[in-house]
Amino acid sequence: MQERYTITAIVFHWLIAVLIVGAFIMGLVMTDIPGITPTKLKYYSWHKWAGVTVLALAALRLLWRLSHRAPPYPASMPAWQKGAAHGLHGMLYLLMFAVPLSGYLYTLSAGIPVVYFGLFELPVIMAADPELKPLLKGVHYWLNMGLAGAVGLHLAAALKHQFIDRDGVLKRMLP
Repeated sequence: MQERYTITAIVFHWLIAVLIVGAFIMGLVMTDIPGITPTKLKYYSWHKWAGVTVLALAALRLLWRLSHRAPPYPASMPAWQKGAAHGLHGMLYLLMFAVPLSGYLYTLSAGIPVVYFGLFELPVIMAADPELKPLLKGVHYWLNMGLAGAVGLHLAAALKHQFIDRDGVLKRMLP
């Protein structure tokens, strides 16, 4: 029986985690910079690049996960915790797609193309829409807050399993 995640799953997990945390912090910082400055524009570009990268890696991660089973939870873990873990993982996957997609649509609604790493422009799938822009801004913000909460809950559960339950759940995802 497999006790740990595959190295590929571990790399996807930690790379996406670092990108999500970085993009979240960058989003908070960049939106607090007054006016339009070169630094603010640079942070917006980096934030978008991180979001597009998360979206691409999340798609690859989902494909990997669909073809590779996760290691089983410890037999000592109550059924309600296993159900909660499955639900939280499902929410994290959903938000890994919804957050970058909402940011992409928000950017397009502002009439700004997304140029990945300054190399190529992503498809423009909708026209600029000043009336839709505030709605999409709010959707992107609240999805991010939901993702931050889900990540916080995920981290708290991992730490609980490591330091209180001592059941090896966290070790399954450590490099």
